[in-house]
Amino acid sequence: MSLPPLVEPAAELTVDEIRRYSRHLIIPDVGVEGQKRLKNARVLCVGAGGLGSPALLYLAAAGVGTLGIIDFDTVDESNLQRQVIHGVSDVGRSKAESAAASIREINPLVNVEIHNTALDRENVRDIFSRYDLIVDGTDNFATRYMVNDAAVLLGKPYVWGSIYRFDGQASVFWAEHGPCYRCLYPEPPPPGMVPSCAEGGVLGVLCASIGSIQVNEAIKLLAGIGEPLVGRLMVYDALEMSYRKIKVRKDPNCVLCGENPTLTDLMEDYEDFCGAVSDEAQEAVVDSTITALELKDWQDSGKDIFLVDVREPAEYEIVRIPGSTLIPKGEILSGEALAKFPQDRQIVLHCKSGVRSAEALAALKAAGFNDAVHVQGGVLSWVKQIDPSLPSY
Repeated sequence: MSLPPLVEPAAELTVDEIRRYSRHLIIPDVGVEGQKRLKNARVLCVGAGGLGSPALLYLAAAGVGTLGIIDFDTVDESNLQRQVIHGVSDVGRSKAESAAASIREINPLVNVEIHNTALDRENVRDIFSRYDLIVDGTDNFATRYMVNDAAVLLGKPYVWGSIYRFDGQASVFWAEHGPCYRCLYPEPPPPGMVPSCAEGGVLGVLCASIGSIQVNEAIKLLAGIGEPLVGRLMVYDALEMSYRKIKVRKDPNCVLCGENPTLTDLMEDYEDFCGAVSDEAQEAVVDSTITALELKDWQDSGKDIFLVDVREPAEYEIVRIPGSTLIPKGEILSGEALAKFPQDRQIVLHCKSGVRSAEALAALKAAGFNDAVHVQGGVLSWVKQIDPSLPSY
């Protein structure tokens, strides 16, 4: 489905711009008119991480006149495997500031606007209203739903992408012309069902594959060329090197963009809607949570504990708490591993940050292991408080 250009063209291109963008100008479908539209465009990238890195680099190189970056995080060494907009010297620096510096190095003709803050219910409308197009590079469901809802309520199109291990997805959501994200995913997955990239990993170059698709779609929307991925979901399998497209129809019963919408404003709490942890996990951890320091005290005092790491084997190979036994969360939730747990020892569960161990703790308590506990903050707290010489990830 062809769509009209999203922005009007700028008045002119300078001599420097004509030199820089000459390879665009000689493409008939882009030409001087299309490049003027890119120059006049204002695009916001939500996140300067795995997807945001290639997206921002190529949007800048393409000559998008104003690029907004919103990210409250700082650059960590573990980011460098895939977040190519940052370098070693940027570790510890604001991601938004680091990304802006790289953009200015690539194309000083681009105006960069930095939003060094967390996107939330209070600021999302104001920030989004300043831009023509949103590129969503987020990695959590709560923010994805908020981005979608704000975009629909403001009548803004946005380009969405998602990555995990070797798999990627991309689409364009624009309720005025097709479905929104809620038409595709009316409800978020159950807590803990879909691991994050931090838990399950992601092939670094996959970010470039999906991020470049997002930029391609952004350029098509801004310049009014080609057929954007409105109403279509692009699915990429890096291992099979296969692309396939799935039609996504507008849901007439969608609570947000359907015929009789019931969601007419932003939700009060997106974290609660997506469920950081289940109600059962929240109940399980009450009075059954210890700190990394308490775990160390138990170990030093010779307390008879059965310390269980509920992460995945690949994570266990990277770093582990001394004395721990690996039993992945999935095996506990399925009941497959329950026979491995002793009845006469203190059971202590941990994961990377405490979310997965809380879910596993709920399953153990439901199975009758009422004295089991989990470690708040998991491996991250152990490394920070007990043994900083261990690698973090």
